[in-house]
Amino acid sequence: MRIIVISDTHGRYRALSSVVLANMNADAFIHLGDGEEDFLRLIDDFPSVAPKFHYIKGNCDYGSQRPEFLTLDLAPGHRIFATHGHRYGVNYGNVGILDKAKEFGCDIILHGHTHVRCNTYEDGIYILNPGSAAIPRDGFPPSYGFVDITPAGVVTNIVAIR
Repeated sequence: MRIIVISDTHGRYRALSSVVLANMNADAFIHLGDGEEDFLRLIDDFPSVAPKFHYIKGNCDYGSQRPEFLTLDLAPGHRIFATHGHRYGVNYGNVGILDKAKEFGCDIILHGHTHVRCNTYEDGIYILNPGSAAIPRDGFPPSYGFVDITPAGVVTNIVAIR
């Protein structure tokens, strides 16, 4: 199973659509917030993608009725905690978000908010922040991430958008 993880498009629809178009064969897409208008436009433009797309609201998605986090059981034996991250202190470390993921029995954390890429494994949990698909703050190109879940295990990675 391949899950494409996108965050922080902030009105840059082309950033979102280019990632989705390059990964149409993915099993699922998760947008981690701050780009709800981009997401809604994408679903209008590509309705076939809608059933495999999940959206979590970010701190800049004013008035959004989307959830602030999701727990997703997309592959047997793995549970994903997906959130924008601002409610869990991700600017200052992973303690808060790790505690929340453990509360829900998750072994994969996906978050955005910082616009800074992070791909790590901590305390038995994979943590992936794909960075920003539009406005990175870490000196690297815009990016997205993916999670591959296979019988052999979990692989997480970050991909630069060129």
